[in-house]
Amino acid sequence: MSSAPRETYTIGVDYGTLSGRAVVVRVSDGAELGAGVFEYPHAVMDTTLTAGPAADAGHPIRLAPDWALQVPQDYVDVLKNAVPEALAQAGIDPADVIGIATDFTACTMVPTLADGTPLNELPEYADSPHAYVKLWKHHSAQPHADRINELAHERRESWITRYGGLISSEWEFAKGLQLLEEDAELYQRMDHWVEAADWIVWQLAGRYVRNACTAGYKGIRQDGAYPSGEFLAGLNPDFAAFADTKLAAEIGELGDAAGTLTPEAATWTGLPVGIAVAVGNVDAHVTAPASQAVEPGQMVAIMGTSTCHVMNHDHLAEVPGMCGVVDGGIVSGLFGYEAGQSGVGDIFAWYVANQVPASVTDAAREAGASVHQYLTDLAYQQPVGAHGLVALDWHSGNRSVLVDHELSGVVLGTTLTTRPEEVYRALLESTAFGTRVIVETFAAAGVPVTEFIVAGGLLKNAHLMQTYSDVLRLPISTIASEQGPALGSAIHAAVAAGAYPDIHAAATAMGKLDRSVYTPNETDAAAYDRLYAEYVLLHDHFGRGGNDVMRRLRALKREALGEATDAASDTEHDALEAVSA
Repeated sequence: MSSAPRETYTIGVDYGTLSGRAVVVRVSDGAELGAGVFEYPHAVMDTTLTAGPAADAGHPIRLAPDWALQVPQDYVDVLKNAVPEALAQAGIDPADVIGIATDFTACTMVPTLADGTPLNELPEYADSPHAYVKLWKHHSAQPHADRINELAHERRESWITRYGGLISSEWEFAKGLQLLEEDAELYQRMDHWVEAADWIVWQLAGRYVRNACTAGYKGIRQDGAYPSGEFLAGLNPDFAAFADTKLAAEIGELGDAAGTLTPEAATWTGLPVGIAVAVGNVDAHVTAPASQAVEPGQMVAIMGTSTCHVMNHDHLAEVPGMCGVVDGGIVSGLFGYEAGQSGVGDIFAWYVANQVPASVTDAAREAGASVHQYLTDLAYQQPVGAHGLVALDWHSGNRSVLVDHELSGVVLGTTLTTRPEEVYRALLESTAFGTRVIVETFAAAGVPVTEFIVAGGLLKNAHLMQTYSDVLRLPISTIASEQGPALGSAIHAAVAAGAYPDIHAAATAMGKLDRSVYTPNETDAAAYDRLYAEYVLLHDHFGRGGNDVMRRLRALKREALGEATDAASDTEHDALEAVSA
């Protein structure tokens, strides 16, 4: 008698904005057997530097507007806590785990020494904001992105059209140029400008391998090359060697092994030494195979604090305002397209935290519901358009298709009778309108969306999903997993370990999708068409130069806060000197 083959497992670790999640997945069918979550102790540092000696002394350094930093040690602590927790919950023998893979928010950058040590871990730089991780939503490099875009168009650089004509302030080059020009000493000390997606793989495998995904989408690497030294020198002579000296590294293809688990990382995680460590990846891109979306025209929207839209197609096109198109950027053999919205769930969270009266919070508590659910239930008692509002979803700037993080949010139509739930619904709808702009822009460029798939935490809001279906006039399919990115990473780990020949095969066996869960309601869709027309008018007026008031207000804010920050820094410096004395 022959016994059945022993089951094997992989670990997927998803690094989000506020926490890291690990999932244990069965290789044969994608079953998720255990999960662990670890919240970053330092969360997001966007107003003050809550790490370093100054913070320890009770005088945290204030950050300028539009900064967003993190502490790299928090990422390692995810491995030490979430992975063992997931293994314990799964109840499997760790010896049966054959691989681990990770995904990350992008573009999230870590300045390091040659051996991978983050610069913030050096005593002399522990109070230097530029020594810390610059999170994806660090947007203060917008002026640097503007200069990159202007020079690229002036020189007619061929690569600029691969990014819809605009480079984002979130990406590697804009943030790198900001570092050079605001802290030249630290820039010179830095040996590598590393995507966090690659840095965490470096910690696991002991080898620095750049993943092809972020190198292409966030690092302006097209057709095997970065922008030329001549172009970079045109931005700043000291920036000429940036690509050669700060970015250059071995490129790893998606689904390949970057190396094997080191003894130290095995101690952190409780996993066997020597198992496969997959090349790093982006949270949105790994979710495509987890959603079985590996064919042309299937757009996956990973909806959480922000939304990233990814889609494969069989030909190359130039889509205005897209985040990029990369050959093999999602799966091999197809062109991977990316677009996105910088704020979605973040907008809803901001509204609930800062704009909702106590009476609503109390009523939600009495109803046994979250404030989000309470507002949603109230808002959708009205027909479409009854609130008399339209909003722009730019509270965190616009990623696609305008690629401008100087833009800001708008709610138009408020009166003395406007209720909190009505504004909340208008904000929900605005994000659907923003997605429709993206879908229509792709279609106009010759890469139509044939299926729209949603993953991420926001798919739990059924009213929101129905709104998206009505606004887009498309059926909405949903991933059948609450941990889409982690499942996608586990799929890549299975390929890296040799359990499947490629991502297509692994996605078929391990991915999970419920098709056409939501379908358009014609009456509501027609009403949304009218609201969307108003959204487009506002979108183009404020976003395409009709009125640059948003930029002027941002400049005024920076000027006012800059003066206040300078004054506060002088006070904090004096206080620190007093403490030292």
